[in-house]
Amino acid sequence: MREGPDIARIASLVGDPARANMLNALMGGTALTASELALEAGVSLPTASSHLSKLMEGGLLTLASQGRHRYYGLAGPQVAGMIEAISGVAEAVGPKRVRPGPRDGAMRVARVCYDHLAGEQAVAMLDRLVARGILLRDDNEMRLGEIRLGPSAASHFSAIGIDVGARPRRPVCRACLDWSVRRSHLAGTLGAAILDKILAEKWARREKDSRAVVFSPPGKQAFERVFLA
Repeated sequence: MREGPDIARIASLVGDPARANMLNALMGGTALTASELALEAGVSLPTASSHLSKLMEGGLLTLASQGRHRYYGLAGPQVAGMIEAISGVAEAVGPKRVRPGPRDGAMRVARVCYDHLAGEQAVAMLDRLVARGILLRDDNEMRLGEIRLGPSAASHFSAIGIDVGARPRRPVCRACLDWSVRRSHLAGTLGAAILDKILAEKWARREKDSRAVVFSPPGKQAFERVFLA
């Protein structure tokens, strides 16, 4: 047997259509019950429970109990990044599924990717932050994990109420390959803090039953003034 990560085992877990739908549903960053995930996957509750057990055993999900309810979530940003990257490959080379309607267009503009902003707005934001030298990126923008803070980053983000001086266990900046744009957007604790600010300032809202993030006209202007100017 060859040494190294067991790619086939993880691929088999993600590759089942029902399990893939469950994982994609959890990309919105909200924990869901087995019943909710069964609906997302289009399977019965016993079948969903079997799939969830396999995903738990594979280390892709976490489980939290609250009262009588049990909630499933992605095991962390690394799993979310994997799902987003696979989605990008599927968008580029795989067969296309029928798009469900206008929400898909909204998803391409801006959406939640686990705990940070994704889509066209997020890619444009990262490009602008790099162009201004606030963030630094290697020449190959498709490589993951190659974004870091520039010399002015701490003061820049502090001025808009975001502290990048803490030393979290997660990376502050991380590139996440955007499936709809096929270029990198910003993940890590900074990406999460920016999404938190967007929602806290009410510049945008989460679309119900969707990962789409919809900006109001004034909110879009405020976002562009702060992050795209």
